[in-house]
Amino acid sequence: MKRIWPFIFLAALTFSIGGVSPGECSDAHFIIPESGLKVKGRVLLLAIDDHLLRDRENLALTLHSPEVRAEPVLTPERNDPNAPDSMASHFYGTVLYDRGKYRMWYYSVSLRAEPDDLKQGPVCYAESLDGIEWVKPSLGQVEINGSTDNNAIALPDEVTQCAAVILDEEDPDRSCRYKMLYTTLTHTWVFRPATSRDGIHWTAAEGYPTDRFLEMGSFFKFGDRYIVHGQGVGQDDNGVPEGRQGYASVSPDFMNWDRTYRPSFRLPEPDDVEKRGLVGDYPQVHLGVGATSFGNVAVGLYGIWHNPSEAERRKKGWYGAGLIHCDLGLVVSNDGITFREPVAGNVFISSQESPVTQGPKENDPTILCQANGILDVGDQTLIYHGRWRNATNTSEDYYAEVALATLPRDRWGDLHLEKGATAGVVWSAPITLPESGCEISLNADRARDVSVELTDEKGDLLVDFSGENRGLAAGSDGLIQPVEWKENSLSALGGQTIRIKISISNPEARLYAVYLDAE
Repeated sequence: MKRIWPFIFLAALTFSIGGVSPGECSDAHFIIPESGLKVKGRVLLLAIDDHLLRDRENLALTLHSPEVRAEPVLTPERNDPNAPDSMASHFYGTVLYDRGKYRMWYYSVSLRAEPDDLKQGPVCYAESLDGIEWVKPSLGQVEINGSTDNNAIALPDEVTQCAAVILDEEDPDRSCRYKMLYTTLTHTWVFRPATSRDGIHWTAAEGYPTDRFLEMGSFFKFGDRYIVHGQGVGQDDNGVPEGRQGYASVSPDFMNWDRTYRPSFRLPEPDDVEKRGLVGDYPQVHLGVGATSFGNVAVGLYGIWHNPSEAERRKKGWYGAGLIHCDLGLVVSNDGITFREPVAGNVFISSQESPVTQGPKENDPTILCQANGILDVGDQTLIYHGRWRNATNTSEDYYAEVALATLPRDRWGDLHLEKGATAGVVWSAPITLPESGCEISLNADRARDVSVELTDEKGDLLVDFSGENRGLAAGSDGLIQPVEWKENSLSALGGQTIRIKISISNPEARLYAVYLDAE
C-alpha cells in the first residue's frame, strides 16, 4: 500500500474544506425508524454494518487491515526528569481534528523520587498540523519540580488516567463545548466529568458520578445520549467471578450517569469456572470499547488481552510483567452501547504488526490500547492507538508511546460477490429522508458495476427509481461516487421512508460504504 504520512494534512484540505464532509453543515435530519434515531446531515452505511446494510444475497464481507506506521507519532520525554511524561505517554486519550489542527489529550507517567514508584498522570496536551509531528506546548498550569514549563493540564485529582474528550458543538453553553471524562483513583478507579471552553483550561465536576470500578476506554455522544465505555469485572448469574469484559454507562446530560453499568461487548468465558478470572489464560476485553460515533453508527476497537499461562505467571506474580500482550479487535454498534464484531475473532491490529519501541531487554511484549482515537480526516480514516511496553523491569524500562494506523476513508471492509456468483444484492434498513431529500454516493471500486434502486418501507420497488430508472455511479473508482438518476430527483422523496437496494454484477466490484447526504 502506498505510504501517505506526509500528506494527511493536504488530503484534509482537498477532500473537504476545513475537514467538513458533505452533509455535515446541513440542519436537515434523517430518521432511522427502527430505533427512532435522528441523524443530522449524513447517514453512513458501512459494509461492516450488517444491521443497516442487511439481507445480503450472494455477497461476502472482507475486512481490510490498516497500514500501521512503524514509528510512533508521540513519545515520552525520557531525557527530561522534570517532564510529566518522563517515563510514558499513554494513549488512554483522544485525538480530535479541530478547525484545521490535530489536538491530543493523553495520560502521562513519570517516576517519583521513591524507587519503583510510578506516578500516574497528569493529563497532558499536544497539538499538530499534520497528525504526525506533534508539539507539546507549555501550558503553565501544573508545577513539577518547581517549574510550570510543561504541557500538563490542571485537574483537581492527584492520580489520573484516561482523558476522553469530545467537542460538543450542540451545547449552547460555550464554556462546555469541550467535554472530558477522565479516570481517577478513589477507593477504586472511577471517572469524573470536566468541561472547557477551549480544551486547555478545564473545570471538573464537584464529585464522581458513580463509585463503581470502570477502567475507561472511550467516551462519545450518540444521538442525544452521552456514553462512556470501559473495562469492568463482573460475575455470571451464579455469582462466579469473570475476567475483563466491556461495560458502558449512559447519561442524558453529561453530569448524571447510570450507576448500573450495562454489558457492551463480551468475549466468551471458559466453561470451566476454575479457569475464569482476571488472571485466567484466555482472551479478555481490555479497556472495553474505544469507539467514535459517526451519527448512525459507532465504530470501535477493543483490547484482546492475553494473559500468560499459570505456570509462567507464578514466576512473575499475579500480573505477569513481561509476559502479557494485547491485540486490537474491530467492533461496530448502532446504538452506541452494544457492540458486535463484523467478523468474530478477527484481529484488526496485532501487537506484532504495531510493536512498541523496545528497551534494553528487546523482547518485552506490546500491549496495544484503544481510546478516542478513530477519526475521518480528508480521504483517510486515522486510527490512533497506544503501545505500552509490558516491561519486566518497570522502574527502568516502563514505557508507552502513541501510534497511528490508517485506512482509505471508511474502507474498514468491503462487500463483494461470493465465489462463483454472478449477481448479488444488499438492502438497507428503512430510512426516513429529510423533507429536502438527499443525495446518495458510493464508496466503491468498479462502481459502474454497482447499481442502486429504491423501494418503499415494505420493500416494493419505486418505479421512478428502479429498473431502467435505477441509479448508477458517475465514476468507476473512488471514495465518493455520486449516484445519478435517469430522470428523477430524490427531492421528490423528501419526508418519505425508503429502503435502498444495491446490486453488484461484477466479481471485481467492491462496496465499502454508502452515503446519504441531506440537500
